[in-house]
Amino acid sequence: MTPIGRRDLFAGGAGFALAASTQAAAAAPARADIVPDTSARAFGAIGDGVTDDSAALQKLFDAVFAGKQAKTATIPPGRYLVKRPIRVKTAGRSAGNITRRCGILAHGAVVVSAIKDGSPVIEIESRATLRYVLIDGLQIQGSGHDGHGLSIICETRGTYFYNFCLRDIVVEGCGGDGCRLIGNIFEGQIFNSYFRDNKGNGATFGHGRQDTVLSAVHVFGGVFGGNGRDGAALIQKAADVGFYGCYFLLNQRYGLSASTGCTLLSHCGFENNHQGAPDFARGGEGLRLLVGGTLIGCTAYSIYNQTGLIRAFVTNRLTMIGCTGDGGGKAKKAGLGEIHGKKKGNATLIGCHGSIKRKGALDVVDMASSGGLRLGGGVE
Repeated sequence: MTPIGRRDLFAGGAGFALAASTQAAAAAPARADIVPDTSARAFGAIGDGVTDDSAALQKLFDAVFAGKQAKTATIPPGRYLVKRPIRVKTAGRSAGNITRRCGILAHGAVVVSAIKDGSPVIEIESRATLRYVLIDGLQIQGSGHDGHGLSIICETRGTYFYNFCLRDIVVEGCGGDGCRLIGNIFEGQIFNSYFRDNKGNGATFGHGRQDTVLSAVHVFGGVFGGNGRDGAALIQKAADVGFYGCYFLLNQRYGLSASTGCTLLSHCGFENNHQGAPDFARGGEGLRLLVGGTLIGCTAYSIYNQTGLIRAFVTNRLTMIGCTGDGGGKAKKAGLGEIHGKKKGNATLIGCHGSIKRKGALDVVDMASSGGLRLGGGVE
């Protein structure tokens, strides 16, 4: 089975980037070339952390995504308490077709959830074409009893959410996933964003109902840490997501789980995942990868329960270039990982460091950095 993707992506590198601090991100100024049309204050938002700002923020989001009148709005610095979810559904065609820039500028703004019924904090559903959306600088602080922090849905055939940008986003402490993107969502970027301490996955990417496809989504410098399940997960046959300079650490299960492959991981780090395992012997690798994918310059390090960089079952193609796996302390036996597969698949390793186990009839070409060439097939 070939990983599903709407188009091939060009391989590319990115510097290894970590989020410095929530305060530093919150203080960053908005881009000078984007002039907001209105402010949350105009809709009655207070931002004192005590007043319920649910109704005011709902009016703001409704205005931002109001069809041909769509606009860019700002949420000034402050703490905005919400006791019920902010839900936006774009109207059906043609009023729902938004193809001009719109979105939220919110550096210094924290949406503080007091939601207790498992509902999402912010949910955006596209029922037509929603394009050029920017959400910049927003922080969501979950209650732990709510659902997903930021959920973007586009699951009806013929509807689209694309050319979007999520930048300097922080989502933490939510009862579900930090960020969840499902359906016809493509040609978009997530920059310098932080998804931590959520009870579900840090972020989830998936195809939707009615053959809606998530594709060509790129994540740059993201941090996925301390989440109750996986740091990030590709589900429902989604595979066309690229991660560049991202960091996956201290999650209860895998740093990244990709059940139908992952287009590209470039210069990503996996550290001390599988915090939910009782010990190293019952831990696992940082990355779970099925079908196939490409890794360039990815690293793994552990002193606890993470046993290596990658656990893969390859039925298509796996390429790894300059990747390493290592450990110390309780995890001194940590290595590169374990590769399984069928005869019709193949794996190529170039200049990788760390011990690796191979199982099954998979053809493996291992061009070690020491200059040796090892061929493996049917290795136990």
